[in-house]
Amino acid sequence: MDIEKPDIGHGLENDQQIKVEIDLLLEGIYRVSGFDFRQYTRSSISRRISNRMKIDQIPTISRMLEKVIHDPVFLEKLLNDFSINVTEMFRNPSFFKAFRKKIIPRLRNHSEIRIWHAGCATGEEVFSMAILLQEEGLMEKTVIYATDMNEHVLEKAAQGVFPINKMQAYTKNYMMAGGTQAFSEYYLTDQQFAYFHSSLLKNIIFAQHNLVTDQSFNEFHVIICRNVLIYFTPTLQNKVQNLFYESLSKDGFLGLGDKETLRFADVMQNYQVIAEKERIYQKVN
Repeated sequence: MDIEKPDIGHGLENDQQIKVEIDLLLEGIYRVSGFDFRQYTRSSISRRISNRMKIDQIPTISRMLEKVIHDPVFLEKLLNDFSINVTEMFRNPSFFKAFRKKIIPRLRNHSEIRIWHAGCATGEEVFSMAILLQEEGLMEKTVIYATDMNEHVLEKAAQGVFPINKMQAYTKNYMMAGGTQAFSEYYLTDQQFAYFHSSLLKNIIFAQHNLVTDQSFNEFHVIICRNVLIYFTPTLQNKVQNLFYESLSKDGFLGLGDKETLRFADVMQNYQVIAEKERIYQKVN
């Protein structure tokens, strides 16, 4: 971790001290805010701490802890730093193509469909799913629950407004994902932004939910949580996988990121693989 700490030693002793300071910082964040990052991977957390120290010119992690306790504005900034907001529309197009081909036919017989997008960030993948479902004629009987721990990114997601300079890449993803229309039909533009049609928002519910500390809140036919678990320790991943298993209906489907797996989850034996490369699974027990 690239952190300047002029008042402490170097080498192993320095590493151990930094580890203790990070432990105390994460414990302080949890006690003050209720947000629990104690089982996030240290590499991810360390990068975010280092970036915030450089931006705000904070000399030590211990000093950062003081600000967490006494400065609510700083705490809010740090919570936003720790939130995972890297996403794009139709990210990993083969996932959406496999979903369209292998999952959509199995959902058609449902009178209603409930989908949970967990850790939805600013909503790009939620809108991607809404577009896919609309093209397949299923959006009217579907409710998408889009959740994230960060209420600020949820507010952005609910607006359905994305930078215009992203649309070329998103259009390419959409076509590779098996899109059946002109992607530009789904939004209007000005010089800076693309405004997605409000009809896509009709059956989407945005709500704050923390995968680390909150419980199941419904039963779902599909749960999608992509590129979130990679930031969690194996212990926390297992806990969240148990939450997803409890939240899936009989024969429900789980979609993970391409670097994520059920391999080390207690519930692994309760799923069958639907699309191995795309990390799509079906609950069987």
